Amino acid sequence: MSIHEQAARWLRRYVAEIPDLEQPKHLDDILRKLAIWRSRLIANTIIAHHGVTVLEGPFAGMEYVSRATEGALAPRLFGSYESELHPYLEALRDTGLECVIDVGCAEGYYAVGLARMFPDVSVHAHDTDAAAREACAELAARNGVSDRVVIGGEFSPEDFQAFAGRNALVFVDAEGAEDDVLIPERAPALAGMRIIVETHDIFRRGVKQRLIERFTPTHDIVEVRQGAKTTPLPEWVGQLGHLDQLLAYWEWRRGPTPWLVMSPRR
Repeated sequence: MSIHEQAARWLRRYVAEIPDLEQPKHLDDILRKLAIWRSRLIANTIIAHHGVTVLEGPFAGMEYVSRATEGALAPRLFGSYESELHPYLEALRDTGLECVIDVGCAEGYYAVGLARMFPDVSVHAHDTDAAAREACAELAARNGVSDRVVIGGEFSPEDFQAFAGRNALVFVDAEGAEDDVLIPERAPALAGMRIIVETHDIFRRGVKQRLIERFTPTHDIVEVRQGAKTTPLPEWVGQLGHLDQLLAYWEWRRGPTPWLVMSPRR
């Protein structure tokens, strides 16, 4: 079934089951579904023009995938995805980083991207989803970094202790489970680690503030919010309609998911 047929089938079913369509929530559901359909078309067009190579940003040149296991593909291929974090990743180049612990790695955008960006660093990529782990392994192999990307399943707070004393970056995007993973009382080693975590109050109310309170005693914390994108897009995108240009950058977020960039006080 084509993505057009999938979108049309969902829309017919939704309209049939929800006759009270003037409710904002229902209209929002339809708008979001159609926007995702359009975003996937844009991603397919990117692949037709450029293949699956990331075009810009710190991961430029990485061979990626034709379908993400979670979230928007187009901005990842353009290299604009989560560009708000790019300055913080670039700032790690001269820090002597030894390893990355990526919790919620999905198909490996950050796990493999960071392995390519830092050739002397080992990356420990974890995800509870077996399909995501398999996709991450395939992506690491395609980019020639399988020897430095170690893939695992569920990650508990106590597991950080295996990296105690190492110059480590902890990168967490766990759809609310950051609340369960980043617990300093159960992982004293976190006090000496750099941490970048995407917070999801949309799934766990108050999680951002809880993390701030947990790590304020040991870390300097910067809150980074989603902002306007400035990553250059290929010239052909400028020939599209303005809505398509906006959707080319769209990351499918349902609400604010600010990051906390936390640096240990040494």
